[in-house]
Amino acid sequence: MKKVLLTGAAGGMGYESLRQMAEDGCDYEIVVCDLPNDKSKERLREFEGNKRVTIMLGDLTNYRFVVEAVRGCDLIIHIAAFVSPTADYFPKKAMEVNYGSTKNFVNALYELGQQDATKYVSIGTVAETGDRMPPIHWGRVGDPIKPSMYDYYAVSKVAAERLVVESGLKYWVSLRQTGIMGTAMAKIRDSIQFHNCLDNVLEYVSDRDSGRAMRNLAAFDNDGSLSEDFWGHIYNIGGGEECRVVTIDMYKIMYGEMGFTSLDSVIEPKYNATRNFHGQYYLDSDKLEDYLHFRSDSMQYFYAAYLKEVGAAKPFAQVINKLPGGQKFMGWIIRQTFKKYQLGEHGTRRWINENDEACIDAYWGSKKAWEKLPEKVSDVDGFKDWDTVVAIDHGYDETKPESELTLEDMKGAAEFRGGTCDSTEMTTGDWKTPLKFTCQYGHHFTGSPRLILEGGHWCDECERKSWNYGNRAKKDKFFAQVWNPLHDEDELREYPKIVNELEV
Repeated sequence: MKKVLLTGAAGGMGYESLRQMAEDGCDYEIVVCDLPNDKSKERLREFEGNKRVTIMLGDLTNYRFVVEAVRGCDLIIHIAAFVSPTADYFPKKAMEVNYGSTKNFVNALYELGQQDATKYVSIGTVAETGDRMPPIHWGRVGDPIKPSMYDYYAVSKVAAERLVVESGLKYWVSLRQTGIMGTAMAKIRDSIQFHNCLDNVLEYVSDRDSGRAMRNLAAFDNDGSLSEDFWGHIYNIGGGEECRVVTIDMYKIMYGEMGFTSLDSVIEPKYNATRNFHGQYYLDSDKLEDYLHFRSDSMQYFYAAYLKEVGAAKPFAQVINKLPGGQKFMGWIIRQTFKKYQLGEHGTRRWINENDEACIDAYWGSKKAWEKLPEKVSDVDGFKDWDTVVAIDHGYDETKPESELTLEDMKGAAEFRGGTCDSTEMTTGDWKTPLKFTCQYGHHFTGSPRLILEGGHWCDECERKSWNYGNRAKKDKFFAQVWNPLHDEDELREYPKIVNELEV
């Protein structure tokens, strides 16, 4: 029997993956890893009697534990992560878990001599490409890596993905997960709710469709039907057209179900950020669907989960909202709840009240820009042209087959990024071997064509040092495409990072 290792099985995506893998009748063994706490034990108890499932409780930052978990495994699906919004409060922990566990897996595979046999699936995030507000709201793999300011979850995942792509493992894949809709999303009560811009877009995916993707990946690999060319690439996980939504439209549906005919009594636009969140509609998410055939849910799945979470408050609100002044009263109650989170450690209202210039600049552009925001949602002049795609040039001829990629192509791509490719030799069509580069700031680094062109990564020293996007965009034409449309020329603030992967 083949052996599949699944991490994070007590979480939303991990649990759905395990549930479907355990029920599918396939003849592979499932080894489950999660933390040795009461929550994990309770969540995984239902699988204790399944003869195909072996539960290992331990910490993935413990290298020896990882070595024992990896031993003899044919496929590793690494879902476990320290995610937002908790990661926002503990950046060092996010890097230790998300990058550190990945480093442990790669090292363990080499220690055990399994680097050419075991297949490794890494779960990344849409947050790696950060803020893609309209008009550049359509994106794809290979667009510039651009984690939002203060998003240390994304920072940790950028570092982890770079490690995986450059690991030398024979079989690897990085799957950038989008927002996962389901019960966990419906339960979020945190300041991060107000970082999400009203005009932001996301192509969500459901927790159970995410689980189905992992179930099918394991099953197709087990029966030999998963194509060899699936491996060695980066993909976006997205639910497709039925899961694409603008934030403000999502709110209209959610609160509309509770009887609100207008958002004016519920949402104060001045306390929702207008930038620096992550999200995009995908131009390329069908690629993963074509391999794994996992889509079944639409946004309606989330609305049902949200209303279930609301529970008895829904019929109560519907009755009150029909009365004269009812919507204003119910809206006041909701706003009081919102205010608690807006005044939290990472709260938008707190930044304004304390005149936190760095956060105000990051999330609104400036205090003046914030002051111009309307008081009512009905006065928001929202974006309308959602179907128009602003293409991002990746700096090389993408019509050429991969087998024809040359050193000249890489030199041109580096120049487009404001730097140089310093290698003097390259085997035509070799996307795996790292080349030498220099960025616009004189940092010397290496990167494979797969990392640079398909991944959208660039200088690792710049990435770990700070968010210095305004200055970078002045010389980096590639990056400027996802910065200049959303920012003024004088937005040059540099945001130092307080943690990086070298500290792990």
